[in-house]
Amino acid sequence: MSTPIPTSPTTVIVPPSAARVIRAFGDEVTVLLSGQETGGKYSMFSLITPPGGGPPPHQHQNEDEWFWVLEGRAEFFKDGAWNAVPVGSSVFTPRGVVHTFRNAGDTPLRMMMHTAPSGFETFFSRCADEFARSAPPDMARIVAIAAEHGIHFSTR
Repeated sequence: MSTPIPTSPTTVIVPPSAARVIRAFGDEVTVLLSGQETGGKYSMFSLITPPGGGPPPHQHQNEDEWFWVLEGRAEFFKDGAWNAVPVGSSVFTPRGVVHTFRNAGDTPLRMMMHTAPSGFETFFSRCADEFARSAPPDMARIVAIAAEHGIHFSTR
């Protein structure tokens, strides 16, 4: 169930029962606020990453991202090196900067994640459709979907 985009400024409340859960890349993303609720200004998610999980290095052409580490052992890739990021820390990654994170622990990594403007939820949902197929996901298709959303993977 989606809340319509407000036509005039108003408070939007999304109860837990209305949050959409998306699974792809081994992660579980719960969409707490989508572009639908924010007029496209930003999106807000809770993110659960299993031990050893995390995306390959990549950059966003369209979105800035920030994270708040809630639980687990997070490491973020910054300036060519991995950095331990303790619980309670915040991380900001502007668009155009190669970045990634990983769960360096043996329990689930839980974070809050925001993107501005919105749109990341559409990318992740499209990838989830690929991961939900009975066959393994077509990674060439995943890379193509990412490119359509201005997300490019890096070998750095």
